[in-house]
Amino acid sequence: MRTQITTKLKILKSAHEVFEAIVDPEKIGNYWFSSSSERWAQGKQITLRYDEYQAEGDIKVIEIIGNERIVFSWGEETIVAITLMESDNGSTIIEVKESGFKEEDPELADKLIGQKEGWVYMLSCLKAYLENGVTTLRASLLH
Repeated sequence: MRTQITTKLKILKSAHEVFEAIVDPEKIGNYWFSSSSERWAQGKQITLRYDEYQAEGDIKVIEIIGNERIVFSWGEETIVAITLMESDNGSTIIEVKESGFKEEDPELADKLIGQKEGWVYMLSCLKAYLENGVTTLRASLLH
């Protein structure tokens, strides 16, 4: 069984703008988490908070290539690779791959569906924020 999910979206902004929206703790609260403990950098452990859900978690940044790639681990089992591919017209294709789910997990199907849903939602919020300045979508997905 495949234990990876992939989600892609086109954002009508440069790869630099998309990259900064992810790694800059001042920007991340506009579309994803409430806050990030610091700027994302290779080797850093970052605490991400969701005030609305009284939740927080740590990620370990494994790799950063400016305006191109961000790789981090989170949770007990998965690695997230975010790739930015800027086109000639200045738009960016952002691709998120999350891998490492345990095949023997009896909740695997639900986890894959839930993570895919979460990434589609996060990328939609990021697109709305960067293209139109919308900051009110974050933390609105209900389960």
